[in-house]
Parts: sequence; structure tokens; C-alpha cells
Amino acid sequence: MSDYISTVENLLIVEDDEGLRRQYRWVFPTAKLSLAGTREEAIAAIRRGPVPVAIVDLGLPPCPEEPSEGFATLVSIRELSPATKVIIATGQGARENALKAIELGAFDFYEKPVEPEVLRLIVDRAHRQFDLEAENRRLADTRLSSPIDGIIGSSPQMVALLRTIEKIAPTDITVLLLGESGTGKELLAQAVHRLSSRASRPFIPINCAAIPETLLESELFGHEKGAFTGAIKQTIGKIESANGGTLFLDEIGDVPTAMQVKLLRFLQNQVIERIGGRRTIQVDVRIVCATNQNLAQLIADGRFREDLFYRVNEAAVQVPPLRERSGDPSLLANYFLERFAAEFGRSVRSFASDALSAIEANPWRGNVRELENRIKRATIMASGTIVRAADLELEEINMPQRSLDLRSARHHAESTVLRQALAQTGSNVSEAAKLLGISRPTLYDLMRQHGLRFDA
Repeated sequence: MSDYISTVENLLIVEDDEGLRRQYRWVFPTAKLSLAGTREEAIAAIRRGPVPVAIVDLGLPPCPEEPSEGFATLVSIRELSPATKVIIATGQGARENALKAIELGAFDFYEKPVEPEVLRLIVDRAHRQFDLEAENRRLADTRLSSPIDGIIGSSPQMVALLRTIEKIAPTDITVLLLGESGTGKELLAQAVHRLSSRASRPFIPINCAAIPETLLESELFGHEKGAFTGAIKQTIGKIESANGGTLFLDEIGDVPTAMQVKLLRFLQNQVIERIGGRRTIQVDVRIVCATNQNLAQLIADGRFREDLFYRVNEAAVQVPPLRERSGDPSLLANYFLERFAAEFGRSVRSFASDALSAIEANPWRGNVRELENRIKRATIMASGTIVRAADLELEEINMPQRSLDLRSARHHAESTVLRQALAQTGSNVSEAAKLLGISRPTLYDLMRQHGLRFDA
């Protein structure tokens, strides 16, 4: 008797030969085997509960000499339970039947007679893939628990940020979003708008850094016909277009000094004048601003007006970079993978464990925007249904040198190991504790210390 211990909790064997069934019991002595001899019995077993892995013989009754019934069983299992990993047992025209089985969605195949070590390897690999895909689905579903619809993030840093957004959104105070490029400041500005009483009115964004200085005033305030060469008609500016709603001034740190004076006047009185116009126009606009620059330093350098700073800084919100949002890179990666797979018609469904580890370890200097672009490319380039670290090209990225402070290094290593253990066990605390060699109460304490969520 082998001392092998199966990792499979429930293994479905679709085989009508009693001698082979006994072999399977010997090969997997600790697994819970569900035995079926026909396609109908296999379907009944699938309907009774989740089946991670199934081994299906191609030669099933009523035509045991032909592979047709085995193929039909494979198709039925895949239709009823797409997550189940089906391994085909073939002895009939092995190569051509194996290729057809893979085309129909089989995870793998092996050729009879049974070789215990090979079969165990295939089954364990299938089970690990089943668990990995389940973890990917769990990560994707977790984004639904975000406090604000449309914002993906469950890290303590993002939860705290979104709670702040919830509090300030219903008011009319001016909001200043501070953070690195690519952290999603415009999405947060949209969330402020959606949660306010102005949600049914316009949300007008303008990137102050993307518009030449000579055109910015016209873009903001509008102009009258004939106000300058080329002004062939009256044009309403962004501020007036946002009347009753929200104006989002992205990269406000790049507004030229001369324009800052006019912007300050508008913010103080909610009054504008179109270029070339002779009358003032009263507007009612809520302002949300964003910048990736240090405004305090710009003020010290004489490049940003201090009085304007205090006008736009009624409520400052610091948006954390992705590298400080523990667990969120994986959530976002799964979201983007699902979106791009549908968009490009790709069959890619999940990430390999090395890819998830690389995603969490990467510094993401370009933040969410960089992650999104890398997942888009990996979705197109990946072979098969799994994205691996090589597809993300993360193995060549030079990671920043970590602090040599021993306490900091220990804390980071501990957090990384905890996340990996929880990911490998599908957030099963008992299994994760066994994997880590600690008790459940100790694991709960460590999860609290590192801000990791768990189901009570």
C-alpha cells in the first residue's frame, strides 16, 4: 500500500470496469471517490455537489469499444460544471482521441494501463488548478464588497479612503484629490459626483495639463463670437457646461499663474465671463480637483497661488499608491482579466500562482494604469487559459531595494506569507493555519495585525 496522501477531497471516477475501479481505490487510498459507470451516473454525481476533478474513461457503455460515449460524458460534465477538471483515460487511438478530448475541454489525459505516479501527478495538478481558479473567482467577487460601486479595492487603505469619500460627497465643499499618476483620481471624482445631490446633473472633466495655455481660458470660460481670430461662433466653456453639476479639474498644479487668478475669482463668487463678453454669468458648480504634484512646494517656488490652494483644499484626500494597497493588485488584476478576455474574445480565465505572487510583489510605479496595460497585453499573449508570470513579463522587472531594517523586513515577509497561504487555501483559515504550522487563533491575530480580511 502506497503512503501517498491525496490532496483531492472529492474525485469522480467514470469507469465501468470493476477491476480498474479497484485500481483507482489503491492509487487514491485517502480520497473520497465517487464512482460512476455510465454517462447518466456521472451527470447525477455532478449534480449532487461540487466535483473538483473527474477521471473519465473513453470506452463507456453502451459502446465500450468506441470513444463516442466518453466524449459525450466529457461534454456533459463541462456543460454542467465548467470548473470541474476532466482527465480522460484513453487506450483507443491514444493520440487522436487525446487531441480531440483537449479540444472538447479536457484538462489532460493519460494512456492506459494506469501508472500510479503519473496519474497522481496529473490529478494533483488538476486539483491545484481547480483551487487556483476558485481563488481567482473569490478575488473577483471580493471587489463587489467595495463600499462604493465602481471602485475596486478591499485593502484597509482603500476602505478608509472610500469611507472618507462617502462622508464628504453629499456636501458641496471643494475636494482636492492628491496622489501619484494612475491611482484612479478621476474615478474617485466621479464617485464624489455620483454620491452627491448633483448626481443627475453633468460631470465635466478637464485635464489642465493637456490644454495649451493659450486655449485653457477659452476651454474653461468659453468665448463669444468674434472674441478673437477664429472665434466664428459663441462657445460655452467647461465651467458653464457643468452648471448644476460637478467640474473636475485634473492636474490643477499645471494651471498657469495668470489663469489661477481668474480661477480664484470664479471659485470665490461662482461668477464667470466669457472671453469677449460684457456680462457676468452666475453658475452653481461643485469643484473637485486633483494633482500628482506637491502643491506646498509649488507655492514655495512661486508657481501656485496660496489663496487658490486654500480655496481648493477644503477637503484634501490622499489617494494611496497601488504598492501600499495590500491585496488590491490581485483584485484589480482579476477584474481586468475578466474584462479584457470578454473584450478580445480570449479563453483566458485565471492567473497561475507565480503570476499572482508577482502581481502582489511588483512596485507598480505606474499604479493601476500600469497594471491595466500589463494585464491587457498578457490577456492577448497568454497561451491557453492561464496567465503566468512570464506572460506578464514581471520576472525581468527590477524590484526596488527593500529597507534593511530587520523589523520592517520581518513584517513584510510575514504579510506576504500570510497572503500566499490564504490564497492557496481559498481563504480557508483552518487549512491556512495548518499550512503555516500555527494555530487558528494565532492566524487570526496575525491577520488582524496585517489588516487582512477574513470571514467571521
